[in-house]
Amino acid sequence: MNEDKSTVLVVDDIPDNLALASSLLRPRYKVKLATSGEAALNIAKSDPPDLILLDVNMPGMSGYETCAQFKADATLQQIPVIFLTGMAEVEDEEKGFALGAVDYIVKPLTPSLLLARVQTHLTLKHVQACLQERNAFLEAEIIRRIQEINQLQEVAINAMASLAETRDRETGAHILRTAYYVKEIALHLRQNPAFADSLTAENILLMTKSAPLHDIGKMGIPEMILWKPGKLTKEEFEVMKTHASIGYRAIVGAERLLGTAVTFLRFAKEMAYSHHERWDGAGYPEGLSGEAIPVSGRLMALADVYDALISRRVYKEPIPHAQSVAMIAAEAGKQFDPAVVAAFLQLQDRFLEIANMYRDEFTEESVT
Repeated sequence: MNEDKSTVLVVDDIPDNLALASSLLRPRYKVKLATSGEAALNIAKSDPPDLILLDVNMPGMSGYETCAQFKADATLQQIPVIFLTGMAEVEDEEKGFALGAVDYIVKPLTPSLLLARVQTHLTLKHVQACLQERNAFLEAEIIRRIQEINQLQEVAINAMASLAETRDRETGAHILRTAYYVKEIALHLRQNPAFADSLTAENILLMTKSAPLHDIGKMGIPEMILWKPGKLTKEEFEVMKTHASIGYRAIVGAERLLGTAVTFLRFAKEMAYSHHERWDGAGYPEGLSGEAIPVSGRLMALADVYDALISRRVYKEPIPHAQSVAMIAAEAGKQFDPAVVAAFLQLQDRFLEIANMYRDEFTEESVT
């Protein structure tokens, strides 16, 4: 049974005081005794007690100095310290509390008061330990649930993006590359005060995850138009343009099935619907201009066009990287947000690395 008792370390340089405290405490607790601050520290370091009764006035290292050393030690600082003091030292209570003591007991010791104070602080220590353990469990559970939710988000996005791949022969690594392009530009632009609120770490993560869904609306475009090797007619292009609205409605429909607006799909909706808008207002489907275009749509617009330019399509050969960069630069303030173009120009070598790292499976050609 003794093994289950709490341990109290009593520190006092007067043997009679140690004997009295020991006789009062032993029926309820395991008791360890020390006649100096140095001895108390050595005992506590070898086998930490649950509570310390510490005399204030001792030769050599005082009680205050001893307490300070206990609180400076990471393995001992959580142990409650109760000072034992004579009536003359009551005015020093504030100093003791500032050092981390939890209580004062005035000598000569009153048995009932000593036992009550010790029991109270041991109970508080136990409750605090239980709360810390519970909080640690809850934090671990929250982290686990967040990881689970993130995994479900990625599964949902990848599943939806995979459906688009089955319809669009050009998608393949395109959705992967454009996601990385968006991430690179976003990370660069978040240093710009104009984008600080939009491009938080969380938003950048969600935009990167959502990017693969930007062309999901192509699932609703007839194959004869989607895979046409030549230039689209005016009527066919009007049909192709509807993929932005189709994609938006598909994602909204997915939210409706879930019964709520899903935070991680916010940017998927924005990108699907607005990545063909133009800075000068000549884009579609809404004809938005300037900052009325969502930031995520502005990033995706450039990423999508760059990748289309450097890639082989059924209707065109790939355009060299340097020429593609020049074409995009020429569209600053017209098709693209000038700030996004400026970031792209600084990141163009990184874009080239990404393009070559994630080449389409059907070609081994490097982007030049």
